[in-house]
Amino acid sequence: MPKTIEEINERIRKGQAVVVTAEEIIDIVDEKGAKKAAEEVDVVTTGTFGPMCSSGAFLNTGHVKPRMKIQKATLNDVPVYCGLAAVDVYVGATELKKADPLNSVFPGEFKYGGGHVIEDLVAGKDVVFRASAYGTDCYPRKHVETLIRLEDMNEAVLVNPRNLYQNYNVAVNVNAKRPIYTYMGILRPGIGNANYSTSGQLSPLLNDPLFKTIGIGTRIFIGGGTGYVYWQGTQHETTMPRTEGGVPRVPSGTLAVCGDLKNMNTDYIRGASFRGYGVSLSVGIGIPIPLLNEEIARFTAVKDEEIVAPIIDYSEDYPKCIAGGLGELNYKQLRSGKVEINGKEVLTSALSSLSKAREIASILKESITKGEFELTKPVAPIPTVGSGCKFKSCKERPLEETEN
Repeated sequence: MPKTIEEINERIRKGQAVVVTAEEIIDIVDEKGAKKAAEEVDVVTTGTFGPMCSSGAFLNTGHVKPRMKIQKATLNDVPVYCGLAAVDVYVGATELKKADPLNSVFPGEFKYGGGHVIEDLVAGKDVVFRASAYGTDCYPRKHVETLIRLEDMNEAVLVNPRNLYQNYNVAVNVNAKRPIYTYMGILRPGIGNANYSTSGQLSPLLNDPLFKTIGIGTRIFIGGGTGYVYWQGTQHETTMPRTEGGVPRVPSGTLAVCGDLKNMNTDYIRGASFRGYGVSLSVGIGIPIPLLNEEIARFTAVKDEEIVAPIIDYSEDYPKCIAGGLGELNYKQLRSGKVEINGKEVLTSALSSLSKAREIASILKESITKGEFELTKPVAPIPTVGSGCKFKSCKERPLEETEN
């Protein structure tokens, strides 16, 4: 008999809900079958923690006296976007500190940027805020330089337009004669290593591959606090090939998410630096999957060996937007630490933290079991298979060309 989210929430309020993690549900389904698992289990919790470059935060600094309409500003010398109302700014996770790191003593270190500003704010640290303006009759002040911290701000909202990739590439360096520096980490020449991402069988969107339960308005764990899905993520893709279990064989769906920065903590939101590439923000996210029926139970029982990822050459194919043909690896192989690519034994390394993913899934499980976290019914669906939502490349055209 199918369940509803309302019925599950009532069980949560009464302390009767049965909640398990995405790893625990695998054994339950193997032992009892998907139908029985759906009858006995109410919620499956997922988790992931890793760099999510398409992240940032809207901050309202409050008004200085006399008032000022911010035109340009920095936080710890990291430029922030100011094309909003008077004292609203947006700090992007990948924005770099104004001093050019490529000209520093250690070229390409990229030690500090927007992701680190966000981490420092969450940690309760003072941040140097500098701003300038052209001055108006109603906003006459032209300069401010002060220390500011998160607790003094009005609102501070993490607003991430693309997080939680549904599967991702295995990155290698085939043709470059030197190490290459990428957002997937350092890749050694001659397929000297292979780096991958996502938390496999714990990953939120791999446990609900067709977005049967996750939608706009879904409540989530984010950065140590509570947040929501507010849209499909940028570059959301629904037309990619899938396994028999519905799992995309290549990067596919994404989510846009948000949450109150003031409720987060630095265990689950951290600035990240990639030598030779730039900076990012590592974000911890967990999504509860309500087991409404047998089909969803089958989806949540997905195993690492059933999730495959494409091997992509980041020395030539990726920069040129070429799909590549180096084959696939499953996550059980990747997590073993060694794989075979082109007849060569290659060491593997994950950008996402499996231990943190397990931690997040367990925290979310405990919160739901204690009645501290209820589920939300989506107010609208996320585009899925059949929707025609397809990722497009930029169509470059001559500037003199016009379209009527």
